[in-house]
Amino acid sequence: MTTDVGSRRGARHARTTELSTLPDGGHGHGHGGPVPPAPWRTRLVLALLVLPALVATGLGLWQLWPAEAGIPDRVPVVVEGSELVSATVVGPLEGEAAGDASWPTTDDSTIGNVEIRLADGSTSGMQAEPRFELEPGDPVIALYIGDFAETPVPYVFMDYEREVPLGILAVAYVLVVLLVARWRGLAALVGLAVAFAVFVGFTFPALLSGENAMGVALVTSSAVMLAVLYLAHGLTARTTVALLGTLAGLALTAGIGAWATGAAQITGASEEIAQNLPTIAPGVDLRGIALCGLVLAGMGVLNDVTITQASAVWELRALAPLAPRRMLFARAMRIGRDHIASTVYTIAFAYVGAALPLLLTVWLLDQTPMMTLTSGEIAEEIVRTLVGSIGLVLAIPITTAIAAVTVPTGAALAASAGVGHDGADPTPEDDVPTRPDERV
Repeated sequence: MTTDVGSRRGARHARTTELSTLPDGGHGHGHGGPVPPAPWRTRLVLALLVLPALVATGLGLWQLWPAEAGIPDRVPVVVEGSELVSATVVGPLEGEAAGDASWPTTDDSTIGNVEIRLADGSTSGMQAEPRFELEPGDPVIALYIGDFAETPVPYVFMDYEREVPLGILAVAYVLVVLLVARWRGLAALVGLAVAFAVFVGFTFPALLSGENAMGVALVTSSAVMLAVLYLAHGLTARTTVALLGTLAGLALTAGIGAWATGAAQITGASEEIAQNLPTIAPGVDLRGIALCGLVLAGMGVLNDVTITQASAVWELRALAPLAPRRMLFARAMRIGRDHIASTVYTIAFAYVGAALPLLLTVWLLDQTPMMTLTSGEIAEEIVRTLVGSIGLVLAIPITTAIAAVTVPTGAALAASAGVGHDGADPTPEDDVPTRPDERV
């Protein structure tokens, strides 16, 4: 019995030493310092792996870039003789104008006409549906209709003016990001701006001109990830590992999504706005746009989990310089499983919040739950959620495996600290917390 207990303690001590010995010439307490840059051979291999994606992205942009003649003309918001103006609500319109019969109103024509103040200080009448419940002082966008210029009510309510609150919210967001994340936050904001430039300059025109939606989705996601990841996290081996994992996840998402949209007969025409799109842009492929949206929707979450997994492996290496790669993979996957568990319901909850009015409307329909889940509006979102989640889950072990193979070894970490492996004292086993399933 004594021999058995002693051998167990010895095995545990050896494992603890292997996991936690730090090359600092003293006891390690989880402060191994930063991991040195990956060896040049590793960086070369990573560069060779990323190079095909970089070349394919450039060729894709060149091949799919829409010709100016193929992009549909933009639709005017107002007809000739009319214009949109900013105004402020003064209050209910009184007098003869309130009951003017020259403008089609609700049954009670004294309800809905309000007085507005224009930018030049003058006042006029505006038609507004009672459901908007406009209050004095509300900033609004009003449509001036030239044909009714001589009537007391030549304006009609179009929308609320939201520039000021949205501007304040945007400034607050930028300040918070800069305050907390500092230069890295600034780099992330620049990356976000680059992503939107890609969407507006390439993705939207390409889809509207009828270019292959799958190609547009893959080229867009690759270009955005190349810019966002390196801008936000730097040109490092760790970032490249996250990029490779993200690209693998996006490829899987696109492949599974292509099958799912066909098998589930996702037409992309479940919403009224989408149904009207072919009228404005005859070349669009609604099913292809649905697939493109599926891929783009998964970019952000994929980027989140891949950079987290790559960082987890690097941090584990810093804490355990001598741990074998298989153990780094196993420990990082424990983090990954926790991330998967939380992300699964995060995606579902995000959909519920975004589509709440639709869900409430469908819930009121007197039909079976299966009919509800397989209806066009709901099925499209279910496919988007499930396909995105599958790609996300598969990207975690892929990224973790690449990171475990790529992260510098304990020898490199020891060399960066200027000592050898033998110069470090083993960490006392009492200093190393163990999981319950690892205790002997």
